[in-house]
Amino acid sequence: MKKSLFTVFLLSLIVILAACGSSDNGSDEDNDSSETESPSAGSDLSITASNFEFDENEYTVQSGEEVKVNLTNEEGNHGIAIDEFDLDIQGDGEASFTPDEPGEYEIYCSVPCGEGHDEMKSTLIVE
Repeated sequence: MKKSLFTVFLLSLIVILAACGSSDNGSDEDNDSSETESPSAGSDLSITASNFEFDENEYTVQSGEEVKVNLTNEEGNHGIAIDEFDLDIQGDGEASFTPDEPGEYEIYCSVPCGEGHDEMKSTLIVE
């Protein structure tokens, strides 16, 4: 009985620790200047995900133009989704969509990644 209980505990611990990897954010200094403004504009959109945030609070694209999204996981295993454009990238990858309507759309992590998962959001601004 003790052996099986220990095994269940150990497997649970491994799953929890592997969910997002390390949460040591040693590069906070590099991200301070980019938290309020988004230099991302045009048809290529590069998003970098780490525990538990995206590299920008906002990303800006033009309506009527095809947008190619490239997701890179710098730390942990994450995804991105934008429901209005049927966009869902899980892990590192690319996808494309064309936004027709200007507005603000929520970008969120689509891979359950640990404690900070629910706060892992950003905004897509379509001009």
